[in-house]
Amino acid sequence: MTEQFKLPDGKVQISFSGGRTSGYMLYKILEANNGLPRNAVVSFQNTGREMPETLDFVRQVSERWNVPIVWLEYDITDEGKNYFKVVNHNSASRNGEPFDKLINKYKRLPNARFRFCTGVLKMQTGQKYLKSLGWKSWKHAIGIRADEPRRLTKKSEGNIDLFYPLAEAQKTKRDVEAFWMLQPFDLALPIHNGKTMKGNCDFCFLKSEATLALMAREHPELAQWWIDAEQRLDNRFERNRDMASLVEFVQRQQDWVFDEQDYFCQADGGECTG
Repeated sequence: MTEQFKLPDGKVQISFSGGRTSGYMLYKILEANNGLPRNAVVSFQNTGREMPETLDFVRQVSERWNVPIVWLEYDITDEGKNYFKVVNHNSASRNGEPFDKLINKYKRLPNARFRFCTGVLKMQTGQKYLKSLGWKSWKHAIGIRADEPRRLTKKSEGNIDLFYPLAEAQKTKRDVEAFWMLQPFDLALPIHNGKTMKGNCDFCFLKSEATLALMAREHPELAQWWIDAEQRLDNRFERNRDMASLVEFVQRQQDWVFDEQDYFCQADGGECTG
């Protein structure tokens, strides 16, 4: 099944999030097209809150598969307009600097209902880079699998046509896991119940309470950026909890709030969320 990974005519953007699924999609595209066609660009948008292992993985993919990956970060012009800058593994932000620029500009925090962090830090930043190359319209390959149907909602965004090679090829989480088991390298972040819980932004508000509790136990220092942002804007990323209280609760209770499978046990009813 290679036809789904054959790139269409015209200009194509291939999104690489730095995770296993989008990495698998990139491999299948390279395989089906005998490398990266000249009309295609692979982009990785760094928010500054990715785990170090994610950044290392992006570099490994580029070097081992001999594929150029453009590293981008959100930036602001002297006139105050949203823009981008090109970085690399060495110069990439690691302390949330692009994210800080965004929330300081808009004087608000993103949340589950208004995810402008994804819209600006990732999508808009990639689009502005491609437009700087003279691109007017293009196709955009996104790594969403067949077992993620809720995410397969949009087919176009203005002059950008979206397509989902993995979903069209009926690839699922099992295909992704089987692929990486056979590779000589992998993303150095653990999989828990089929999920890379430390992937994407470290303390992302879209992660479950169980995941955030595990992060608070194993990487409490990474929560400080989120705590500082909430206190600076006197607001919350998640309306039902503030990050400082969650981290303080986990540290105070320590392992008593986790079950034998390392799930976080909520106080109300003692049920574990996963």
